[in-house]
Amino acid sequence: MNQVPRMKEVFLKNVIPALEKEFGFKNVNQVPKLAKIVINIGLSEAKENIKVVETASEELAAITGQKPVVCKAKQSVSNFKIREGMPIGVKVTLRGTVMYEFLDRFINIAIPRIRDFRGLEPNKFDGQGNFNLGLTEQYIFPEINIEKSDKARGMNITFVTTAKKDEHAKMLLEYLGMPFKKR
Repeated sequence: MNQVPRMKEVFLKNVIPALEKEFGFKNVNQVPKLAKIVINIGLSEAKENIKVVETASEELAAITGQKPVVCKAKQSVSNFKIREGMPIGVKVTLRGTVMYEFLDRFINIAIPRIRDFRGLEPNKFDGQGNFNLGLTEQYIFPEINIEKSDKARGMNITFVTTAKKDEHAKMLLEYLGMPFKKR
């Protein structure tokens, strides 16, 4: 029996009617939805130590429950000592059930563990309804064992929505429970 993720239930039962009422959408298909979540970790130290890619890959797989893709350099850059084909990062794209489960864990477990947290910056939307968020360390996720991890790594999380305007995307994420700073 397939279990519907808690965040998807919240979206279907609470968020859709609230957004329809707020913005006057006449059709359910006009309501913005969360399309995917992309998580990147840039690995500049991979040019000296190739094992960093493996460690970051394992940690990202533990956080997301999905095997990450290793991103390689498309061209050589001599100033950064990077050659074409060298691994320079790892990324994961989450969709569907896995996406909603990650969103639930991120909002309810990981965000409260951020040090000196006062809310997410609401001006990090890109103009097309996508929200970008940078984290300084992966230790906010309970899946990461601090003793086994070699160092704190930052990551970028992008929440891609089907919204046409940033204000629609912001309301969608607020109704889903994303804690934005109040102006």
